[in-house]
Amino acid sequence: MKRMTPDQRREAIVAAALVVAVRKGLASTTVRDVAAEMGTSSGLIHHYFDSMDEVLAAAFERVAAQDLALSAGAMAEASSPVEALRVFFRTYTPADKDWAFQLWLDAWAEAARRPAVQATSRRLNLEWQGLLEGTIVRGVAAGAFACGDPASAAWRILSLLDGLALQVVAHGTTITREEVVAWATGASEGELGLARGTLLGG
Repeated sequence: MKRMTPDQRREAIVAAALVVAVRKGLASTTVRDVAAEMGTSSGLIHHYFDSMDEVLAAAFERVAAQDLALSAGAMAEASSPVEALRVFFRTYTPADKDWAFQLWLDAWAEAARRPAVQATSRRLNLEWQGLLEGTIVRGVAAGAFACGDPASAAWRILSLLDGLALQVVAHGTTITREEVVAWATGASEGELGLARGTLLGG
């Protein structure tokens, strides 16, 4: 078998940490768990990462950054700012990615005691907000949206969507996915001066 390069070994550690984190949650994932998943020793993990915090941050980033890139790519191909927002709502918390949103919840919960996880979740959250803000700015420039403060509007929309999605993922039956979409798009339409139902069309 070909020997792994250092970068490949780091990637293998991150992949193993992600498998464990999806199964057990970020907070419960340990160096020993990751080593067992890889069939190796804990010492190998410590050789490539200074702390478990860094391993977990890298595992979380692998999923969260990929989801961000997929949404950004799909939004960039949209025919208009309105369509880009429709794409945003369709791709932000898809039903088959509850496990990924659960990792976001874990990251937020762990952020206070894990600096690397906090830094990663903060940076990616800012990128999501920036993606939404940029879409709103383009929509205002095109005359499609009416919004005096795109940055604040983006934060309100994102925060509402996160809070509602949390209810679905963490509590299951508190509210439905249909309600999440209806309430979040309705609030967004109000923020952007759109007619009711505009973001559900297309």
